[in-house]
Amino acid sequence: MGNYPEIKTERLMLRGFQPSDAPEVQELAGAFELAEMTLNIPHPYRDGMAEDWINGHQKVFDEGAGVVFALIDFQSEKLVGAVGLTITKRFSRAELGYWVGKPFWGKGFATEASRAVLKYGFEGLQLNKIYATHMTRNPASGKVMQKIGMDQEGLLKQHALKWDQYLDLAAYGILSTTWRQQHAK
Repeated sequence: MGNYPEIKTERLMLRGFQPSDAPEVQELAGAFELAEMTLNIPHPYRDGMAEDWINGHQKVFDEGAGVVFALIDFQSEKLVGAVGLTITKRFSRAELGYWVGKPFWGKGFATEASRAVLKYGFEGLQLNKIYATHMTRNPASGKVMQKIGMDQEGLLKQHALKWDQYLDLAAYGILSTTWRQQHAK
């Protein structure tokens, strides 16, 4: 797929993660409150996990299987979180995922970044659909999905296992045709 893309939004630079981001990733992702609300962030977040995670991004991108962006706040130049797409080429769709470090919650960063990644997915990657899920115990994540124009498509009962507990996931999605209609104004 070539060079890693960079996307600028009003307040954020979305870029590929760099090895130098690992300490900030470990600090932010290491918060129990963040791990508790995400399916794929472990707790405790041990030394080396951030480096391993970052080191896998380029290969996934080169294979066309996904893209993960670091969210850098222009004002503070700090890493505030991550947003990405896990691509299923066969079906021309991708799963949107994101996390924002606890110190940056409630500032709209997830919404701003996710909106930009939808545009990249539909315009740059020519995807047909982008979907996302959130734990029902994390309604704030569902609000992000609603704000970026996704429709709730259903409830997946006991669909995921986190810390020995089966969790219900709310499923959201948006089609490229819907996204284009929303942005034709």
